[in-house]
Amino acid sequence: MEKSIRELQEEREHLILSPYAMFSDASKGRAIDEPQCDIRTCFQRDRDRIIHSKAFRRLNGKTQVFLTPMGDHYRTRMTHTLEVAQIARTIAKALRLNEDLTEAIALGHDLGHTPFGHAGERALNTVCPGGFEHHLQSIRVVDFIERKNGKPMNLTWEVKDGILNHQTEGNPATLEGKIVRLSDKIAYVNHDIDDATRGHIIEESDIPGEYTEILGHSLSERLNTLIHDIVSNSEGKNDIVMSPMVYQAMQDLRKFMFQNVYTNPVAKSQEKKAEKMLVDMFAYYMEHTDAVPAEHREAPEGIERAIVDYIACMTDRYAVTKYNELMVPTGWQVY
Repeated sequence: MEKSIRELQEEREHLILSPYAMFSDASKGRAIDEPQCDIRTCFQRDRDRIIHSKAFRRLNGKTQVFLTPMGDHYRTRMTHTLEVAQIARTIAKALRLNEDLTEAIALGHDLGHTPFGHAGERALNTVCPGGFEHHLQSIRVVDFIERKNGKPMNLTWEVKDGILNHQTEGNPATLEGKIVRLSDKIAYVNHDIDDATRGHIIEESDIPGEYTEILGHSLSERLNTLIHDIVSNSEGKNDIVMSPMVYQAMQDLRKFMFQNVYTNPVAKSQEKKAEKMLVDMFAYYMEHTDAVPAEHREAPEGIERAIVDYIACMTDRYAVTKYNELMVPTGWQVY
């Protein structure tokens, strides 16, 4: 019997990829069994499902660091996701790991993020039963919220594991997941420097020399250093690691960004307003549950969790529009 294109691709993986790679035909599979595609591997299908989801499209309207910036070149959660995917795929290809799995994890890692970035996450954490964390919400999106013809996305175990464990404290089960975990940090630290200098929050010259001497004096230099360091230190190993010097410099640069950008009163001047707005919206919907769209009332944990899911799905612009619609009085005219 003639082999399918997918089966031929799976055979080529065993010839080309590192023995430490996650092979597509060795996946632990999906929570709900379904027939295999004759063209795409399981991880390619996951990537495609994520890209074609509504949750992925909404990332374009969600804050990365700067709330509603007045400019076309600041990152959104979408552009951050694409930059993570690019960095992660570069590393995976160099190490002969599974690019498709790496890309799927990277594209899906922030699907559960709220409007207004981490400000929105903090707000929902105060009202959500059991608390709110965006990496857990990302799994909730793919397992429950994002549905097509009544069916969940039904991603493979490996993709969901990488999404769940992409945060700093995470411990992904695959090397591909470990790549995304580091690529996320590499992407946001460096593109946030770029956005912060564009917004005149900091200047390149403000970055301490002990970091730039190791990592580089520009966005491209730092990315080049960090990516090369991971590749050179991980090649031939069943792990994804960085040299102690470069890793510490990246961590110190991250601390510098927290002190000078992520908590900067100018850059973050609108965040308290955003947090209050989401908390107020939650309170409104708790009093007016009939105003919650029907498709968002089905959470098995109850209406509180359903309202949190609904608000978490909103883009920045939609949240502001709904808030104005619900909370701001309009004039009454008689003709």
